[in-house]
Amino acid sequence: MGRVMQIAAFSLAEVTYATGGQIGYQVQESVKAARFRIRSKQENVSGVQLPAFESYITEENNDFGLTGLGRGGQQVQKCRDVYGKAVETLVELASLQTAFVILDDVIKIVNRRVAAIEHVIIPRTENTIKYINSELDELDREEFYRLKKVKNNKKKALDEAEAERAKLKEQEGEQLTISGSDEPADILADEEEKDVIF
Repeated sequence: MGRVMQIAAFSLAEVTYATGGQIGYQVQESVKAARFRIRSKQENVSGVQLPAFESYITEENNDFGLTGLGRGGQQVQKCRDVYGKAVETLVELASLQTAFVILDDVIKIVNRRVAAIEHVIIPRTENTIKYINSELDELDREEFYRLKKVKNNKKKALDEAEAERAKLKEQEGEQLTISGSDEPADILADEEEKDVIF
């Protein structure tokens, strides 16, 4: 870039020397419309919209036709071409610099988000997961203890019921031996019912 601008400055010095220093006014007076124009477009780079500038030259207007006709015409044309290249280089540089600034801002934002995710969101989520796991483990231990207690209570109740049955059987066995009769008693024959006619 520096070399291009240096050549352009020397070219302007040559024009000033060849024409006597009054060429600037003639150029400013003769120019009616811009010959060198710029298009801007958007480029998508990794999801980021970057402006891109593209230069082009319109050939329909040539305002330098009679400039430098008396003297220094070749130097004026050469200076125009050199400055055209310099402006093209400047447009390319402006496009790159704009893209660089925008990408730098986007990278800073992304780095901030990454740092926030690494240092805030991930540790908070891990702590939440640890808390949920500890609560679930505690619930499992409580459920296991509760089931163990229920099983022990059922076993104790079953043992008590079994002991009660055994006690009742013993009492029935004692009553049978006390009555002394080994034959089973006829419930229907013992008493005569008054309601029965036969």
